[in-house]
Amino acid sequence: MLPGKKEAMEKANIQEHDGESEKFIEVPDTENDIIEKTISPLGRWQVFVSIISCMVKFPVAWIQLSIVFIAPPASFTCVDNTTNTCSENCTSYVYDRSIFTETIITEWNLVCDKAYMANLAQTVTMLGILSGNVLFGYFSDKFGRRNPLIAGVLLQIVCGMGAAFSKWFILFLVMRFFTAFATGGTMVTSFVLVMEIVGAKWRTTFGIIYQIPFSFGHLLLPVFAYYLREWRYFHVAICIPSILLLSYYWVLPESPRWLLTVGKHEKAIQVLEKAAHHNRLTVENIQPDVHHHVQKKEPGNDQQAGNIVDLFRTPIIRMYTICIGFNWFASGLCFFGGAQYIGQLGGNIFVNVALSAVIQIPGTLFSIWSLQAWGRRNTLIFSNLLSAGSCILIGLVPPQPAWIRSGLSCVDMFALAISFPTVYIYSGELFPTVVRNIGVGSSSMFARAGSMVAPFVAGLVLVREWLPMAVFGVVPLIGAALCLKLPETVNCKLPDTVEEAEELAKKK
Repeated sequence: MLPGKKEAMEKANIQEHDGESEKFIEVPDTENDIIEKTISPLGRWQVFVSIISCMVKFPVAWIQLSIVFIAPPASFTCVDNTTNTCSENCTSYVYDRSIFTETIITEWNLVCDKAYMANLAQTVTMLGILSGNVLFGYFSDKFGRRNPLIAGVLLQIVCGMGAAFSKWFILFLVMRFFTAFATGGTMVTSFVLVMEIVGAKWRTTFGIIYQIPFSFGHLLLPVFAYYLREWRYFHVAICIPSILLLSYYWVLPESPRWLLTVGKHEKAIQVLEKAAHHNRLTVENIQPDVHHHVQKKEPGNDQQAGNIVDLFRTPIIRMYTICIGFNWFASGLCFFGGAQYIGQLGGNIFVNVALSAVIQIPGTLFSIWSLQAWGRRNTLIFSNLLSAGSCILIGLVPPQPAWIRSGLSCVDMFALAISFPTVYIYSGELFPTVVRNIGVGSSSMFARAGSMVAPFVAGLVLVREWLPMAVFGVVPLIGAALCLKLPETVNCKLPDTVEEAEELAKKK
């Protein structure tokens, strides 16, 4: 921390709906915020940096959701007995290639006793995302936002292309892990950068709008897959556009807030002066304002941060941790499981996936309004119930006509597009300041657990057709019930200590 007098602190509290473990950014109160004072809360510079930063969300969607098209359900017959049933005597298979000419399932015969390996590919991908979230969070604190982001983009390109040309399935898994690891890193660092340059009153709006390119990336997936029916060409196609992001080396600035925090004041002044120039503001007072901001602080007054034990030490915070953590789990499980299950629905797989992507955009925008109008708790309950109802109905209605299930899956995706930003904001306001970082970070780990379990739940369709949607329906119902144990936090004073949070809860 910069040396100085203790100031009131607040936390930025938004996260992308597919990147549940983005870290919180500790920033000064608006009145004492040197960044807002020197370059304004929002200007052309902030908008430009935010737009180019959120472009990483396209490959984020492509990497996380590509399993739908590289491992779609495969119809096959056994060469030995000319049936589509698995048996010990079956040594080779003939696949229906009328839609996809080659997938990882048909190339490596991931059927029968090897069917779980296709789901393992998605689990490995999500594990890579989780690892990237954690390690790149550390890298971005130590080395800044810009350089780790550029490194993540480069690693994503190299390993993504490596996965596309892997000759062995185990090598494909390793390459997918490191591709996802890099993707998880770009999610963290780009989000942190955006939250550190926009003004406090714009963070909720920008934090949610930041997610929209993910939905557009999701929408482009079926376009790639429609024209590239061979999984290797498809994988190359979703990795090549990341080459454009290498332009970050020349156009992306370092976070001035991070530069000030680590004591690189002159570099911070240079960034702020350039930003002020683009925002058409005067730059004469930036240098003296920054020096005054640094000098007026006194060391030794930082509030001691809590640790993970504090999340379970007291009854109220323990309840918050369990309830909001389960809602994170439900969001991760249902979003990624639902996205994969859509590929197994009847009808046109390309249309199904495209519709589920389109509906997320109004869902994300709707959450901006509902979070303020309905509050955090009611919005989360509504989205959970809507998701649960649509999933249960998918399991109950007949497969034909196919448009009924496709329509219900769109409703599910609309609900989940509301759930993710809501649960992130809500958890950021529930936990007191001293444990907010660790609270949100630990809770969001449940979403990654859910996303790793999701492909196996979706795979239960081979056991009973209705079973996956029953699970995807019951889990958010439990999440909605647990929300009843949580307080409403919209426009409420956020607690700073665990003891203060306990007292506020008892008073309510």
